[in-house]
Amino acid sequence: MSEKDMMEQEEIFSKVLRAGRRTYFFDVRATRAGDYYLTITESKKFTNDDGSFHYKKHKIYLYKEDFASFKENVEEMIEFIINEKGEEVISERHQSDYKKEEDSLDSQNKKNEDSKSTESFTDLNFEDI
Repeated sequence: MSEKDMMEQEEIFSKVLRAGRRTYFFDVRATRAGDYYLTITESKKFTNDDGSFHYKKHKIYLYKEDFASFKENVEEMIEFIINEKGEEVISERHQSDYKKEEDSLDSQNKKNEDSKSTESFTDLNFEDI
């Protein structure tokens, strides 16, 4: 049996998640003993200077004995992120009006300085002169 046939035979179930320049592949595969495990592959597209492109791939192999702990940790991390930052996506790639935190702080500091400089003046009516 060829290597390609072996690869096709061991893939049991697959799903694809496209997310911008990244694509995630979730594949259920079979061990030699006939048990199942999960592979998660991240594939990211990069464009070369000449216009051609290539992909970088990272793969995680997840076996049944680690499913519960893995799921628990992922759920905990997701919950932490949602609780800390909410579900809204905050990035310059996804929001046209996005401002970096440092830009936002600079803008706020400038506003504070402007208000301080006007606070030091006293209103004067010409009738008082």
